[in-house]
Amino acid sequence: MKLPKHLRADTAAWFATVIKEYELDSHHVRLLTKACEAWDRSEQAREAIAKLGMTFEDRFGSPRARPECAIERDSRLAFARLVRELGLEVAPPAEPRPPILRGNR
Repeated sequence: MKLPKHLRADTAAWFATVIKEYELDSHHVRLLTKACEAWDRSEQAREAIAKLGMTFEDRFGSPRARPECAIERDSRLAFARLVRELGLEVAPPAEPRPPILRGNR
């Protein structure tokens, strides 16, 4: 299995670790590649936000969220969904959500 050359070094290392530790079909490798790309994209957006700030002023002088904020959010969601789709979680939680306390309905 070839490592995708366009991934960042730390992401490529994670890709290699997952390939080594899990038995993946070809479609799973494609999903893993997309998860890695989503991670890298979220990191690029995070770095841009750190450098440029979270907002800018539009032509009317009103503050607006930088486009990188949406890119970071969307990429994080894509990464989380792809990892979940691949089933890379260690173990599912015993309870999917906290129990309801009596009297709090």
